[in-house]
Amino acid sequence: MSSKPSLPKGTRDFLPGQVARRKYIFSIIEDVFRTFGYLPIETPTMENLSTLTGKYGEEGDRLLFKVLNNGDFLSGADKEALSSLDSNKVVPSISKRGLRYDLTVPFARFVVMNLNDIALPFKRYQIQQVWRADRPQRGRYQEFYQCDVDVVGSDSLMYEAELVQIYAEVFRKLNIRVRILVNNRKILFGMAEAAGISDRFMEMTIAIDKLDKIGPDGVIREMADRGIPEDSAVKVLRMLEIRNLDELTTVFGDTTPEGSKGAEEIRGVITYLGDSVPELLFDISLARGLNYYTGCIFEVKVDTTAYPGFSMGSIGGGGRYDNLTGVFGLPGVSGVGVSFGAERIYDVMEELSLFPDDVEQDIRILFVAMDDESHKTAFDIVSTLRRSGISCDLYPEPAKMKKQMSYANTRKAPFVGIIGESERLSGSVTLKNMVSGEQSVISRDKIIDFLHK
Repeated sequence: MSSKPSLPKGTRDFLPGQVARRKYIFSIIEDVFRTFGYLPIETPTMENLSTLTGKYGEEGDRLLFKVLNNGDFLSGADKEALSSLDSNKVVPSISKRGLRYDLTVPFARFVVMNLNDIALPFKRYQIQQVWRADRPQRGRYQEFYQCDVDVVGSDSLMYEAELVQIYAEVFRKLNIRVRILVNNRKILFGMAEAAGISDRFMEMTIAIDKLDKIGPDGVIREMADRGIPEDSAVKVLRMLEIRNLDELTTVFGDTTPEGSKGAEEIRGVITYLGDSVPELLFDISLARGLNYYTGCIFEVKVDTTAYPGFSMGSIGGGGRYDNLTGVFGLPGVSGVGVSFGAERIYDVMEELSLFPDDVEQDIRILFVAMDDESHKTAFDIVSTLRRSGISCDLYPEPAKMKKQMSYANTRKAPFVGIIGESERLSGSVTLKNMVSGEQSVISRDKIIDFLHK
C-alpha cells in the first residue's frame, strides 16, 4: 500500500488565491525598489559551502542545509569521522554545496565575481527563495522568500536613509502599520567596551538578540553561560534601558569612541530623513545576530498599538556591512541593505484582513453557454477578448446553468457572459454582474470597451 503524500517540514503548497496574494506583495515591493533606482539580479539556489559557512555566526552555520556530493558520496568520506559518527567532521568530506541561507552573502560573492560588469555604487534588488533548517513555527519556515535591496560601493549614510524610506513606502502601500527600529553595531561594541567585555562582544550580542524571547534575567543567564561575568552583564542590562542618543553619548563620553561614532551615524541618518519617517525609532537593544554587520542595523516590527492583541516577530531587517566582500578577496567595499520577510508579511496581512478584495480576481469574465452552437460562439468571443488583453475563460461544456454559475463563483469572476440561442442570433451577450446580481444585454462589438472600463 502506498504511503500518503506529504511535504518536508517547514515547507508549504500555495493554492491559486494564496499565490495571487503573494504576488500582490511582491509586486508592490518590486515597484518601490524600481522607483528608488535599484536593479534586479538573481543568484543560484546552491552556493559552495565555503561561500556560506562562517558568515552567519555559530547558530546560522548550524541552520545551513547541506547538499550531498554527486554520485557515491561515501567513497570520499572521512573514514575516521564516519566510523566515530562525528557528523561535524564528516560533512566537509561528503558535501561541498549548500542551499543559500540568505541573499546578502551570495550578493557579496556576486559583486566580487562580476565587478567588471557593474558600476559602483551598485544598487540591486533580489526576490528569491532561501532555506534555513530552523524549527518551523508560526511565521517561521524552512523554505521562504526574501526580498532584498542593497547598495555596495559607498559609505554614504544617504543610503541608510534611503532604505528607511523604502521600508516606510512599502508598508504604507501594503497598509501595514509598523515600527522601524534602528541601532548601530558600533554602539553595541561601545557597550561591550564600557562593560569591560570587548573580547566577548559576539557572545554579548547573541544574548542581547534574545531579549524579547527570554527577558532581562534570561539575557544575564545567557551571558553567564557564554563566559561573561555577572557584574558586566548587569552593566549591559542597565545600558539597554537607555532610550535616546543624547543620554547614550553622555554614558559613553570620551572613553568609548567607537560607541560614540555609532551614535553619530544614527544622527546622520536622522538628519537626512528629518521628520519624514515617524515610524523610525532608536532601540539600543536591537542586536541583529549576524556577524557581518558593522554599522547601522534595522528591524521592522508590526506596530502592535495599532493592532491590539496581535503579535508577530520581525517582518524585515538589515544593516551596514563594511567587510563582507573582503572574505571573497575584495576588501574596502562597503555595503548596506535590508530584507523584507515576505512570509511573515503575508501572515500579517492574512490575519489582519489587509489584502484588497479583488486581489484574488484571476479573470474579468467567465462565459457560459446554453447549447453546443452557443458554446462555439462563446469560444470565438473569448478568443477575441484574449487578443485584446482581457483575461477571460469559458466553461468547457454547456452544462446546467447552476453548475456553470457555481464555477463562476469559485473563480471569483466579477462578470458572467451568458450565450444562448437568442444571444447567438442577435450578436449580443447577456452580462451578469456577480456582485450586484444585475443582468443586462450588450452587443458583442461593445463588450471589449465595457470590460476595459
